[in-house]
Amino acid sequence: MSSFITITEELHGYLVRHGAREDPVLRQIREETLAMGEISIMQIGPDQGALMTLLARLMGARRAIEVGTFTGYSAICLARGLAEGGVLVACELDPEHGRVATRNFERAGVAERIDLRIGPAAETLAELAGADPERYDLAFIDADKTGYPGYYESCLELLRPGGLIILDNMLQNGQVLDPDGPQSDAVDRLNREIADDERVEIAMIGVSDGITLALKR
Repeated sequence: MSSFITITEELHGYLVRHGAREDPVLRQIREETLAMGEISIMQIGPDQGALMTLLARLMGARRAIEVGTFTGYSAICLARGLAEGGVLVACELDPEHGRVATRNFERAGVAERIDLRIGPAAETLAELAGADPERYDLAFIDADKTGYPGYYESCLELLRPGGLIILDNMLQNGQVLDPDGPQSDAVDRLNREIADDERVEIAMIGVSDGITLALKR
């Protein structure tokens, strides 16, 4: 017997039906995003969203950062997991995606918990560091993969000790085994660096396209 299981499409459907409580609002947002076509691959799945909500709640997180908001599904999941009075700073480069995300935040009833910043995430993270360093509990990174090393370092600086970074797409659909482009190469190199980074405790898990959890020491 293998020590791991291959998740087929049918088994993943079972997992989502019985392991993720996706409400009608999130389901509608997911379906509307899927209708956008190939770009919809940027959206996280219900299983990952459920995990992120749970992690935020388990930590009692009040201040969080998201790098890469897209249409807002992941931000809603994080915001719902924050403690009362919590705020998520959501970084999105594309103004049109930001407009859609804002509408979705309102539909989900979490608009007051999300501070959406439109523009390059590196600039927003630098502004946060200058204003209020090492005061965040949680960071989620899901944006341009070549920018991941910089986002990782910036978020690590912003987190308090015991804060958590969640990095998405860390397996690159298997391409990290044999990187064939700048995105998979950047992620592979970062995976290797994080594995040796004594500033964090880590666990990479096989949810969706691979998620790395890095807990700041």
